[in-house]
Amino acid sequence: MKRGSADLPLHYGTVPPWLAQRMSLLGGAIVEAIILEYGRPALLQRLSDPFWFQSLGCVLGMDWHSSGITTSVMNALKKAVNVRSSELGVYICGGRGKASRQTPSELLEVAEKTGLNGEELVRCSKLSAKVDNTAIQDGFQLYLHSFVLTKEGEWAVIQQGMKTDDRMARRYHWLSSSLESFTEEPHTSVCGKNQGLILNLTDKLALPTKDGILELTKENPDKLMKEVSIIMPRRHDVRAEDVNLKRLGAALILAHETNVSDMESLLLLEGVGPRTVQSLTLVSEVIHGTPSRFADPARFTFAHGGKDGSPFPVPIRIYDETIDILDKAIHQSKLGDKDKSEALKNLSKVSGEMEKGYTPNNYFDDLVQHERDTSYKYGGKTVWGDAQKPKGKGTQLKLWD
Repeated sequence: MKRGSADLPLHYGTVPPWLAQRMSLLGGAIVEAIILEYGRPALLQRLSDPFWFQSLGCVLGMDWHSSGITTSVMNALKKAVNVRSSELGVYICGGRGKASRQTPSELLEVAEKTGLNGEELVRCSKLSAKVDNTAIQDGFQLYLHSFVLTKEGEWAVIQQGMKTDDRMARRYHWLSSSLESFTEEPHTSVCGKNQGLILNLTDKLALPTKDGILELTKENPDKLMKEVSIIMPRRHDVRAEDVNLKRLGAALILAHETNVSDMESLLLLEGVGPRTVQSLTLVSEVIHGTPSRFADPARFTFAHGGKDGSPFPVPIRIYDETIDILDKAIHQSKLGDKDKSEALKNLSKVSGEMEKGYTPNNYFDDLVQHERDTSYKYGGKTVWGDAQKPKGKGTQLKLWD
């Protein structure tokens, strides 16, 4: 995919410190695991996929459909990655508002360290913003621009525009390795809710208009492109129709219906509880899953919930254990012991195998209620406070009839 976009309900506010710190730790570990296993180009390819990016935000505990995912995820990754850029070979420049305007100077600083062509990188940064802010006049004004760069000179851009009159934001993704020209089909297609007439000089049908404009400026006309988008619902809650229940159910069965100690030869996760295995399975898929696995980003909220309590409060103890296990697996892998990293990789593989023979029942509502009922056991927390022990008997989770 050359580029994509996503429409998201506009959310304001800040991420609470208890979540922001954990997002940075887990996000940094996921980035490192992807680089170690698949290389830096694979990381850029994932970041350029709007579905994968949304899934990453969900697994990190953000509100599953909101515009805040973009700002918060990129801020968390920038904090985690840039302190280790010389080791990882990845640099994240720019950000939201004032930080976005620092992108050129930050790119020039990276270029000085790496020997890359800083002026060309600045040109790419400015052109990607110009295309989405000016060539496509769709009512969304850019306020966030993040430029992710590798030491080899490949890059991805994640940027977001705001449309305040209908409280929507639009996120745009770019990938340098599949970009032949900024004015010659850098996008794949456009699909989304019709919001009326817009000026889109990047569409092939706009060629007569472009010809006239370019003739005035004495420039040669170029072919331009289409774009692809996903639209997230305005409603706040996660619903069964947002999730592939067959995929989610397979992950839950692996976690909750299997005695992990009986699978030590496969998993090497002795002492890890079922709820943590559930989170690790979804984190494993974010790291190792193929692009087709991310069509339902809401599924990944079942790793660590959401800070708004949808579908359930963030289980702090599980989140911390996930970070700890992933960090240790990465550390041991770098020392030559790949057992634990292979075990984590196998979680997503085994879950995928389980899907083939699994027919889900209507367990979604019971699952959400079960997670809410047990949240207090895992230090559940939302922006409004700590999860409380429910009164009465909790919901029994049944994954098949």
